[in-house]
Amino acid sequence: MSTDPDALAVQDVLLAEPRGFCAGVDRAIEIVERALHKFGAPIYVRHEIVHNTYVVNDLKGKGAIFIEQLSEVPPGATLVFSAHGVSQDVRREATERGFTVFDATCPLVSKVHVEVAKLHREGYEFIMIGHKGHPEVEGTMGQLHGGIYLVEDVAGVETVAVTRPERLAVVTQTTLSVDDTASILAAVKRRFPMVREPKQQDICYATQNRQDAVKVLSPQVDVVIVVGSPTSSNSKRLRELAQRLGTDAYMVDRPDDLRSEWFAGKRRVGLTAGASAPNILVEQVIARLRALGAVSVRTLPGVKETTHFPLPMGLGDKAMGRP
Repeated sequence: MSTDPDALAVQDVLLAEPRGFCAGVDRAIEIVERALHKFGAPIYVRHEIVHNTYVVNDLKGKGAIFIEQLSEVPPGATLVFSAHGVSQDVRREATERGFTVFDATCPLVSKVHVEVAKLHREGYEFIMIGHKGHPEVEGTMGQLHGGIYLVEDVAGVETVAVTRPERLAVVTQTTLSVDDTASILAAVKRRFPMVREPKQQDICYATQNRQDAVKVLSPQVDVVIVVGSPTSSNSKRLRELAQRLGTDAYMVDRPDDLRSEWFAGKRRVGLTAGASAPNILVEQVIARLRALGAVSVRTLPGVKETTHFPLPMGLGDKAMGRP
């Protein structure tokens, strides 16, 4: 990063609270690390365990092998499902091929899967609000063979063709924009007044909290930096939200992605991180901002997250020989 005079306006860095890892990401990474410790390398992981380049490369260095197709996994191997969840077909194939499987699906994604299975037994069809091609969407839609329809935006609501509008439920990807999802859901309810909504919203607490924190952060700064990988849905939503609120915003996968021209004339920088971005990257970005002249770094008041998810059977402390 260059340090030309126009870029040296940076004085203050404000940190959003909360930011970075959520409980589901913590759990998923720990599952892979404990499996490596217990069974030794290699451990196979279907899809990136979480959508962060640093995390994936770190686990690769420890012996994890990331694959997309189960045909890439040798017989007798240990397999971990990523935090995004998998379809029933993937689960069935893993069982048939006899792998030792540990499921790192975020429990909040699993909650959506359970709801889909329950309502399907009661005769419901589904609209799923989400992004086509995202592994969480593929996993949730893959809980059924038919009867679940993807909608990505308000326009899609008008063209979706369901067969039982009187027995219709809606579910969502857990990492969406809260505001965008509310608009799409309102359109669904206008077109299908009898639609059944989730008892609790599907968007996870961590996504909600990080978006709320950006709403507090953005009006107080001249530019917002979001630490997160390009594949991270929740990180992209944070950048989009800051921009929608009228603040210049950029997303970086690593500190070297920072550009000095982003900070020309910007005295106060806001910094946050997606739910799959480790704190070490935040600290490295802060170091770069200090090199640009920042002398003050402080954390804004925000929600303190205390959620913790248990580990799967076989990887808990007792299984690992820990007190």
